[in-house]
Amino acid sequence: MKSSKLWVAFLSLFLIAGFVTQIHAQTESDSTKTYIIIKNDGSRYVGKIISQDAREVILLTRELGEIAIPKHEIKEMRELSEEEITDDGRLRRESTFATRYYISTNANPISKGENYIIWNLYGPDVQFGVSDNFGIGLMTTWFGSPIVGSAKYSFYKKGNLGIAVGTLLGTGSWAEPQYGVAVPFGSITFGEIDKNISISLGQGLAFGPGVSESTTLISFAGMNRVSDRVSLVVDSFIFTGEYPAALIIPAIRLHSGPDKAFQLGFAGVAADGELLPVPLPFLQWYRAL
Repeated sequence: MKSSKLWVAFLSLFLIAGFVTQIHAQTESDSTKTYIIIKNDGSRYVGKIISQDAREVILLTRELGEIAIPKHEIKEMRELSEEEITDDGRLRRESTFATRYYISTNANPISKGENYIIWNLYGPDVQFGVSDNFGIGLMTTWFGSPIVGSAKYSFYKKGNLGIAVGTLLGTGSWAEPQYGVAVPFGSITFGEIDKNISISLGQGLAFGPGVSESTTLISFAGMNRVSDRVSLVVDSFIFTGEYPAALIIPAIRLHSGPDKAFQLGFAGVAADGELLPVPLPFLQWYRAL
């Protein structure tokens, strides 16, 4: 009798240990790995999986802390490679190029080490993430004239709202060193890192011998990442003053990896009640540095 009781107790402990081990394996994950979770509504979260079970995944994110995502809302979940994430845990393929439209920038912050170059038909444009929220850049033509420097500081980012200030400073360099331009600006961005709209307001100043002009510049821009490979982008500049006009650039951005993309756009100029197409395509090649 005692022997049978001992066998029953031993078997019960064995089954309980097996059950606990199975639950433990289901709920704990390797906290050193970084994952991306894409929900059915298109929202994306990047972080480390703390635990998961049959109902939900607990993800530790950089922006929101711990969040619980029901499994029935998950469209895709996969581990990210080292090439796809920055040193501070951001998804490189979303954050590096997503601060730019075509010419203008948005208020979303660039991170330290997020450096990239844009090859345009007219010349290169290089941008550097000097520190979190602050970036500087330099753009020019293949002739080295003009040369324009840029700086942007994103001082507010909470939820889907971002605010930034910046400036452009340019010179005619070797061709016309006595002439220059300055464009201080501010930007407000609404939306996610890769699905957003932005409004920017700046004051363009041109100076040099016999030249002293000022005009207000307004930009409406936006992007929508419709898939892992494709983003739709639109950029615009409205020039106020004696002869108001607007430059409108719709484009499509094709992502071919975490560190490169190609953008094709066609522009139109609106002036005097007419919209005139620009006969040449606007081409850009994005590369992370």
